[in-house]
Amino acid sequence: MSASSAVLPGSDWSEELNSRIEELCMVLAGYLDPAQVEAVRSACWFSAEAHQGQYRKSGEPYVFHPIAVARILAEVHFDHETLMAAVLHDVIEDTKFGKDQVTERFGPEVAELVDGVTKLTQIQFGSKLEAQAENFRKMFLAMAKDIRVIMVKLGDRLHNMRTLGAMPAEKRRRIARETLEIYAPIAGRLGMNHLRLELENLGFAYLYPTRHRVLSEAVRKLRGNRREIISQIETRVRNRLLEEGIKARVVGREKHLWGIYKKMHEKRLGLKEVYDVYAVRLIVDSVDTCYRTLGLVHGLYKPIMGRFKDYVAIPKANGYQSLHTVLFGPHGVPIEVQIRTQDMHVMAEAGVAAHWLYKSPGAQGNAAHARAREWLARLLDMQRRAGNSVEFLESVKMDLFPDEVYVFTPRGEIIELPKGATAVDFAYAIHSDVGNTCVAAKVDRRLVPLRTPLANGQTVEVIITPTARPNPAWLGFVVTAKARASIRHYLKNLQRDEAVLLGKRLLEKSLVGQVGSLADLPQARVQALTKELGVAGFDEILADIGLGTRMAPLIAKRLLPGGESAEDRPRAGQGAPLLIKGTEGTVVSFGKCCRPLPGDAIIGYLTAGRGVVVHRENCRNVADYKKNPEKWIEIEWAESLRSDFPVDVRIDVSSKRGVFASVAAAISAADANIETISTSERDGVTATVNLTLNVRDRVHLAQVIKRLRALPEVLRIARRGQ
Repeated sequence: MSASSAVLPGSDWSEELNSRIEELCMVLAGYLDPAQVEAVRSACWFSAEAHQGQYRKSGEPYVFHPIAVARILAEVHFDHETLMAAVLHDVIEDTKFGKDQVTERFGPEVAELVDGVTKLTQIQFGSKLEAQAENFRKMFLAMAKDIRVIMVKLGDRLHNMRTLGAMPAEKRRRIARETLEIYAPIAGRLGMNHLRLELENLGFAYLYPTRHRVLSEAVRKLRGNRREIISQIETRVRNRLLEEGIKARVVGREKHLWGIYKKMHEKRLGLKEVYDVYAVRLIVDSVDTCYRTLGLVHGLYKPIMGRFKDYVAIPKANGYQSLHTVLFGPHGVPIEVQIRTQDMHVMAEAGVAAHWLYKSPGAQGNAAHARAREWLARLLDMQRRAGNSVEFLESVKMDLFPDEVYVFTPRGEIIELPKGATAVDFAYAIHSDVGNTCVAAKVDRRLVPLRTPLANGQTVEVIITPTARPNPAWLGFVVTAKARASIRHYLKNLQRDEAVLLGKRLLEKSLVGQVGSLADLPQARVQALTKELGVAGFDEILADIGLGTRMAPLIAKRLLPGGESAEDRPRAGQGAPLLIKGTEGTVVSFGKCCRPLPGDAIIGYLTAGRGVVVHRENCRNVADYKKNPEKWIEIEWAESLRSDFPVDVRIDVSSKRGVFASVAAAISAADANIETISTSERDGVTATVNLTLNVRDRVHLAQVIKRLRALPEVLRIARRGQ
């Protein structure tokens, strides 16, 4: 398509469009071949035709936006396929042209990039959160195939943020929050610092406009006070390095507003307590010179203890390398100094984009891509383990934590974890199987609880037992996405296996007197029912029965010759009672309202998604549940039980010194365990103690109560829930 064939309303817009395309092509001519520049030009005019008649909130033609996105990427010297995808990135989503037409015109590579950025507009979602999460999941999967997808999306988001002022206030805040939570951290994770800083500052300005304005003014005033100090330090450092024959570029740096705000907010600091508002950056020729320069600046100004960080020896997750130190400057003003090589500086600013910016197969660009591929591989693993797109998005957000701690394995290998990570996170970072079977941990050769947060420099050793399995309570303290996804994945599979076994027992119970066992059912009938219900296999039906989402008697009726009849619909409780052993796992739970114990008369209620909930027959909730009689099943305790069961006990005692110790001693002497305890004083003379005890059965509970009643301090005692 030629320039003249694109028709836009108004000659002014046509001239402006032509001018913007030519400006873009002039930038591209500096590093692309003429044929590649023409390919991008052709994509621009195709985009203009596709978006004809579409306008942005600002009133300008929509096509100006994708051209601006391409201009952002051109500044980092991206290849022409990425730039073509940038100018076409909204064509599939917002115009009459589909993926096939883009493929035919510009090739499959460009079409795949455009499709990776395109939202899922054809699917109806239950909520905005679900739609957002599924769109992000799709984008991350496309990004794993080709990392250029996220580059286009970041460029798209940056231009949208630059022009966000035209949007309504509520939409501005929503987009700004999304930018700060997801897009800016992704840019940081990929080492693209120049993009991250602008995204964060724009996000801050739109999400918290008043705070942004106040902080900006405060920093401006502080800048005036410290400009002379920074200039003095720069001069002294530059002269000292020249004396030693060290060539260095010395530049001042001001911390961006969002970084200052976060540090003040998280650490509850005043602006004057933030040491790195202003910094001096020294760029030298080699790693060896970095450390020599560090020694020289420490000779000029005293360093602040505990503020030195060596990211050269141990780079950040995104490949960032630099030496950081904080000095006591003139008049006691703390000043941060960063020391790095030119290659480190390129990586710090461009990250993954350094590969395109310098177009050479250098170690820095390759290392950045290797790290990005490792991260994307982790995302793919999380996606496979996540139960749904919302859970996946939650895991990705957790994986984008900016702060890291570095710990060592017993062999001296460095493991990088987010701040607040625990021994369980460490175990899963080693391998999923290690995490699944860990039972204890040693930090610096001392046993610690698994929930213990780790600190920089610690040596961590995990103790495993092959028969162990993840504890659902771990989800309450793990912080890494891999650990959370792995635990959830294991527990879901475990629940499914247990649900299949319970479903089999429930179905066999409903088939008593009709067939000998499930194996005796006509296979043709089983396959027909599986197909009729639209499930992958018979185990899916059994799992649904075990989880309470399908009724065993109804499935049994449909499996038998003749099928189900409306007038002969069976009740859930028919057949022999289901035996409860107490070891069924997650698909059999015990009502907290009545805490049933072996020896109590019990009844079971099928709850969708939870399986069987066991209640005592005299539980106050049974009357409400019996409005759905088809969900009740007859159950009994099995003869041999090896588990302990929780039971709630209330004790009224005299408020005397040592009374709680006496109560605890009596419970321990009866071979019972206290799970939880809470107390409340009633009148200064008596107090109420609420206990949750672990006992074997009703007889064991009676023994505990007998010992407690023998105590002179105990006034009344009763089992709660009766």
